Amino acid sequence: LGPAGGRTTITNGGVDSFSFPARNLKRQERGFFQVGSSFFNRNWVFAPASTTNRDGLGPFFNSRSCSGCHFKDGRGEPPDGPEDAFESILIRWSVPDGHGGAKALPHYGFQLQDRAAPGIPVEGTPHLTWEPVPFTYPDGTEVILRKPRFTFSNLGYGALPDNVQVSARVATTMAGLGLLEAVPYEAILARADPEDADGDGISGRPNMVPLAGTEETALGRMGWKAGQPTVRQQTAAAFLGDMGLTTSLFPNETVRPAQTAAAALPTGGSPEVPDNILDRVTLYSSTLAVPAARPGNDGRFEAGRKIFHDLGCAKCHVETMTTGTSHVSEALSNQVIHPYTDLLLHDMGPGLADGRPEGQASGSEWRTPPLWGLGLIDVVNAHTYFLHDGRAEDYEHAVLWHGGEAQASRDAFVRLSKDARELLLTFLERL
Repeated sequence: LGPAGGRTTITNGGVDSFSFPARNLKRQERGFFQVGSSFFNRNWVFAPASTTNRDGLGPFFNSRSCSGCHFKDGRGEPPDGPEDAFESILIRWSVPDGHGGAKALPHYGFQLQDRAAPGIPVEGTPHLTWEPVPFTYPDGTEVILRKPRFTFSNLGYGALPDNVQVSARVATTMAGLGLLEAVPYEAILARADPEDADGDGISGRPNMVPLAGTEETALGRMGWKAGQPTVRQQTAAAFLGDMGLTTSLFPNETVRPAQTAAAALPTGGSPEVPDNILDRVTLYSSTLAVPAARPGNDGRFEAGRKIFHDLGCAKCHVETMTTGTSHVSEALSNQVIHPYTDLLLHDMGPGLADGRPEGQASGSEWRTPPLWGLGLIDVVNAHTYFLHDGRAEDYEHAVLWHGGEAQASRDAFVRLSKDARELLLTFLERL
């Protein structure tokens, strides 16, 4: 197995594992990377301000910086208890549109923004409690899984409708995003099997989503439900949804008609994030290097990798892809990579369903998340909380929550001996 991110791969470990530039970036690009890093990591401020390049925050927001959610370019986590703040996890919500899709809450939009500019009532405060879900293996080993329950207080603009759809999303690891964007469309579509024509129980399908500023659609690749087609559009959507900052792609504030006090506040310009800054943050986000796997010399990595394939995990978590031509950086072009994703949607069953559609993704479908760098999340972010809402407390729990199209692989994992299960988990830990 070659380097995870091709020639972009770095071997540096430690707490900065996800924050290095692609190893093969050109000198000028490294300069742009550092500019993008600055705007990614530093706080934005309210307008008007003397720091005009960084003003316009809010009026509603979840974080003051990109790194506030993606700490050290890594993975977010849920709060421990019901009174703990949501720092690197957010709430998407909606109501059914009557046609199998979702529409915005009338007074709140598509996302709860739990912070606000001074003097403006917050949209609301989310709370998380955990419900235990016991599980016992055939060999008698007992595990306590957990399922989240969300409630809301301090709702500033009216009660939530009875049919509200709620989905929590932790921030994802940033490394390798540009490589995933550079995988050719045809290569991804070639793996789609929406009608399960081959009868293997796996029916991955693409999420075709709007391309901002055009009348066109494009293949969704970014986010938990593949809701964004490019790193640039994902970045612009995060600027708006998470920090209340407008861009040329999303030029309108998210303020709703009922939020009159917020609408009266000054803005940071139009747009608040100019294209040159958006471009630098996009390059930064696209060219963060993938860290190398750490197989070790004891043979456990390869043994676990074999089990991974034998169980059918690699049918969705596809091991090897080749990028095409990247429009962001030549460094990302024509790389053989090992991301462990097919970038397609899969029905993961009722256990993981959030009941909230996104684009063409149903309430039980999720994009296969890449697994590269998985074992370094504990090193960088000091936790091992996985899946879209962080309910899985380690690799084992994440596997046990798999259902739907992954049910057969999950059940095969459950039937393994404890030693074989440990080998698979060691493989994941060393990716």
